[in-house]
Amino acid sequence: MVKLGPIHGYAIAQRIQNISKDVLQIQQGSLYPALHRLEKRGWLKADWRDTETGREAKFYSLTRTGLRQLEAETSEWERLSSAVALILRTTE
Repeated sequence: MVKLGPIHGYAIAQRIQNISKDVLQIQQGSLYPALHRLEKRGWLKADWRDTETGREAKFYSLTRTGLRQLEAETSEWERLSSAVALILRTTE
């Protein structure tokens, strides 16, 4: 979500829910601590901006380090999910 451009936490949760067709629903109590951890690691940067409704919110953007980490994690996820798919097909 953040790879597409600056976005605030509530919009991240909504986008995940919409794209996953309501399968994934991220609770604020999980999302914001995760965003803060990613910011602390230098993978995200944040700044305060006005939302579409005029309220102020923290908008998150991916840093260069965060983009490299995202690419590494994506590659690892693809490797792992391919391995699981192979196992599932083998057991049929």
